[in-house]
Amino acid sequence: MKCGGSTLAALPDAFFEDLRQLQADGITPVIVHGGGPAISETLTKLGIETEFVNGLRKTSDEVLDVVEMVLAGQINKQIVRKIGVSGAKALGLSGVDGGLIQTVPVPNSTEVGFVGDVVHIEASIIEGVIQMGYMPVIAPIGISADGVQRFNINADTAAGAVASHLGVAQMIVVTDVPGIMKRIEGELQVLPTVTVAEIEEMITTGEIYGGMIPKVRAAMQCIHGDVQEVVIVNGTEPNVLSRTLQGEAIGTRIIIA
Repeated sequence: MKCGGSTLAALPDAFFEDLRQLQADGITPVIVHGGGPAISETLTKLGIETEFVNGLRKTSDEVLDVVEMVLAGQINKQIVRKIGVSGAKALGLSGVDGGLIQTVPVPNSTEVGFVGDVVHIEASIIEGVIQMGYMPVIAPIGISADGVQRFNINADTAAGAVASHLGVAQMIVVTDVPGIMKRIEGELQVLPTVTVAEIEEMITTGEIYGGMIPKVRAAMQCIHGDVQEVVIVNGTEPNVLSRTLQGEAIGTRIIIA
């Protein structure tokens, strides 16, 4: 599952209790997290300027140091601690560890700096952590094949790649909205299922607008390789993960067609 860093910070204790119960039942969640707001806040405090180019943070060496510090050092360990307090067992990783997320520069790297595209996930590391009885919590920092260059990776891209390399057909995106909303007969309702093409059409017609656009585009980025559907859910919904895995209709399922 993918969680935004700001979303995770606001999740109730019940969410982490749900994670604990899943682990106790023999289901091990694999969590890939973001942390954009915390990165921006830290950069501001340090007086380091940053900008976005087509939705990607322009990442210099100086910015990359902060990105790694916040994602792998701060947010990752906050999540691991919260999971531990719930009684579950988690182990925090970044994509640099063991060459977990191997990365190459994005095509427009001259514009955005050290931002990466995922080319390989060392799935055996994740599988090994699970076999030891721990829940992997992964920060989306990538590393070049030779182990020299780090990269900042979009968390949605990283989550989709991890899910695909693990052979997972469904991925859950935990956010702060109940799903994709559409006005039907004058009333806003959650769409239980929607295709990628339908989403693009609703963006064009204005039915999906404002802050929902980046959320759904991010979810669509997670449909990658073996991942055939993404479920957007509100993390504050009681037992949202276990209920979703049991097939209950919660949130919005995004499918290819």
